[in-house]
Amino acid sequence: MKQGNGLPDWMRKASLAGVVLLLGSAFGWSQESSPAVPSSQNDSTAAAIHELQQQVNELRSAMAEVRSESEQYRAENAELRHELQAARSPSASTAGPASRDAYQLASPANADPPRAQSDPPKASQTASVEDRVASLEESTQLLNSKINDQYQTKVESASKYRVRLSGIVLLNLFNSHGDTDNLDFPSLVRGPGTGTGSFGATLRQSQIGLEVFGPTWAGAKVSGSLQADFAGGFPSTWNGVNSGIFRLRTASMRMDWKDTSIVAGQDNAFFSPLSPTSFASLAIPALNYAGNLWAWTPQFRVEHRFELSGDQNILLQGGILDNLTGGFPPNEYFRVPGPGELTRQPAYALRTGWTRTAFGQPMTFGVAGYYSRQNWSYDHYVDGWSGMADWQIPLGSRVLFTGEFYRGEAIGGIGGDISQTVVFDGDPNNPATPVKGLNAIGGWSQLKFKATHTLEFNAAFGLDNPTTSEVRGAVASQPYLFNPLLVQNRGALVNFVFRPRSNLLFSGEYGHLRTAQLNDANSADQFNLVMGILF
Repeated sequence: MKQGNGLPDWMRKASLAGVVLLLGSAFGWSQESSPAVPSSQNDSTAAAIHELQQQVNELRSAMAEVRSESEQYRAENAELRHELQAARSPSASTAGPASRDAYQLASPANADPPRAQSDPPKASQTASVEDRVASLEESTQLLNSKINDQYQTKVESASKYRVRLSGIVLLNLFNSHGDTDNLDFPSLVRGPGTGTGSFGATLRQSQIGLEVFGPTWAGAKVSGSLQADFAGGFPSTWNGVNSGIFRLRTASMRMDWKDTSIVAGQDNAFFSPLSPTSFASLAIPALNYAGNLWAWTPQFRVEHRFELSGDQNILLQGGILDNLTGGFPPNEYFRVPGPGELTRQPAYALRTGWTRTAFGQPMTFGVAGYYSRQNWSYDHYVDGWSGMADWQIPLGSRVLFTGEFYRGEAIGGIGGDISQTVVFDGDPNNPATPVKGLNAIGGWSQLKFKATHTLEFNAAFGLDNPTTSEVRGAVASQPYLFNPLLVQNRGALVNFVFRPRSNLLFSGEYGHLRTAQLNDANSADQFNLVMGILF
């Protein structure tokens, strides 16, 4: 063995063997431990995929349930729509089930029929889950918007049938010249009124209306309506002119079949269906007691329509009415019978009208008759009657000519005779004094020009002319006539109506009245500015 400056051979060999053994152990350990990392990663990835598949299956199941409920709601909606269509049009019930229209929510374009939860997921279904959810959300938002619209327009009623609220808030600013019976909507001139004039404003011509749409009974659609305003007088209070009393105008019930209707209630005079266009006089129709017959009278009538062709028909109307004679109530609370009601029979009326289309507008001609038996003081009977004609003639697509004409006797109860009805040839308190009906002739005409779909111009003239010779003859025998002794009432108006929106209107009107008594005649004028909003 050599002795030198290095390590001994046996020590070098042992050291070398130890280093080789250490390196081999380290290399073996590294090869054994390195595959463990990807094994752990694969396990976690598989668990995440399994969880995602479970979520997809749950989402698919929820979507299937939602789709099933949507189909059920859609079917119920279609059934309700079909019932509503059948209620609105009796003839529609024979036409088959209602079609799916714009109100029917469409199913998503890529939606498949609902499948059972046990079906294995498909790649295409998984890929379109987000698209289906987005489409479902869009359909849900559309459905919610429709529900919100219906909720906003619905008026609840105890009967649960649909009720519609409507009306108009109307402001009238007026400047009058002359002595008239009414400051804001005059009907006649009382006296000279030289140098007199007034300015004022009112909202008592505003109106409120209700309509109820009931069920279908005996094949007829049942409905009803009510209209009221605030022109029923003034309360005896501070500034009472601004607190108009609520007043009933009309309230009627209808049963409408395909060609026949029954109407019961307080309604317009169906035998005088037209009135001039005016927003300056809504509390009473324009040209009232100046040629425009009108009455809001309790009545019962039957209507039947005959279809002649596609654009022609004939309407036949007949009914009975409360037999009113135009006088003021003798008592503010208790009701006592008037001359017409003392006869124990109603008034009778009949009208027939022919209608066809001309220049895109209805052209109508009608004739009517009215009869009223009246019992004045001490069983003096008077037969009130009137024959009437009405027309509505388009002279082009923008021009319309309308009007009415009448000839009658003792018709103060329907706006004729300047509401005077009869003449007494002597003291009305004397049982021997004769009573006779006052004859009258009158009517009105209007020309309408529709400049645009939002602007129109109207000009109208009316005349109510009781027979002057009868009044003068009665004066010769010292008669007693309703004071004042009116023999003629003329009215004229010119206005424009501007409606920039369907529920907003502006109007300006000039009206002229001339009322003649036995020995003189007086005139009055009114300028009226109107703003209204309909609801």
